[in-house]
Amino acid sequence: MTITITTAPCCWGVDDIANPNLPPWRQVLSEAAAAGYGGLELGPHGYMPLDPEAVAAELSLRGLYVVAGTIFDNLVDPANRDSLERQARRICAVITALPKPPLAAGQRFAAPYLTVMDWGHEARDYAAGHFDRAVRLDDAAWAGMVANIRAVARIARDEWGVRAVIHPHAGGHIEFADEIARIARDVPADEAGLCLDTGHAFYAGMDPVAALDRHWDRLDYIHFKDIDAAKHADVMARRIRFFDACAEGVMCPIGDGCIDYPAIKTLLDRRGYAGFVTVEQERDPLNAGGSLADVGKSRRYLETVGFARPSQETAR
Repeated sequence: MTITITTAPCCWGVDDIANPNLPPWRQVLSEAAAAGYGGLELGPHGYMPLDPEAVAAELSLRGLYVVAGTIFDNLVDPANRDSLERQARRICAVITALPKPPLAAGQRFAAPYLTVMDWGHEARDYAAGHFDRAVRLDDAAWAGMVANIRAVARIARDEWGVRAVIHPHAGGHIEFADEIARIARDVPADEAGLCLDTGHAFYAGMDPVAALDRHWDRLDYIHFKDIDAAKHADVMARRIRFFDACAEGVMCPIGDGCIDYPAIKTLLDRRGYAGFVTVEQERDPLNAGGSLADVGKSRRYLETVGFARPSQETAR
């Protein structure tokens, strides 16, 4: 089975588009290509222009494609439904008009995907990674979040032919093992799949290998991260927001951390995973000067454990 490695703008610190320190989007494209990636994610809504012709031209110059767009927003508040639906339509309009990613034999759904992540809750942000501290949604609030996710997923599917994938995220209301299992039960498989992230799984107290295996039937897309064990132990002993922990370097290049990527590769081979894996490394954008070196290092390490270079891939 073919696995294609891509990357994402968060490796350059692009998470909050209101942050004045974000690097130019063309720089991110150029450095992703220079590091040996054939594709990358669009980044948060509003980072790259919502002009498919302009973005397509820049991608083509660098031989790139976009593997996914992202909704990274409050999925809980019913009053946010209109905004979420507008984002879904705008993002899908862009990503479906860009150069198409390759399709591998055995891949469940064609890319590009729409990754859907809950974010924007201060109490949960400070409780990121702490199962025992995190305030859970009551049944009514959970049902409202499910309704918002399903509405967005149906827009992506029915209006644009795009597969929505729910991404559990540290500091959001879909983070821990019980919440992932519950959202998988409550959102039908024909409406959305899962995009599990090895780093967020570890941060939330899960074994990434076991988490991928447990949710295999819903797993349509994967994110790879790595975690510095010493920094992780330090931030977990303090009251700190998730992205502040990232600014302190809790996420590191893949291969420099504590996540067992040879075991993950063995699992993906045994299960026959085909499709995309996106390398991420959240950081402070003020440190984006090190991004090119880090994403290149992650790519080279993955090659040593059996993930092929783009020139060696056989995607169709």
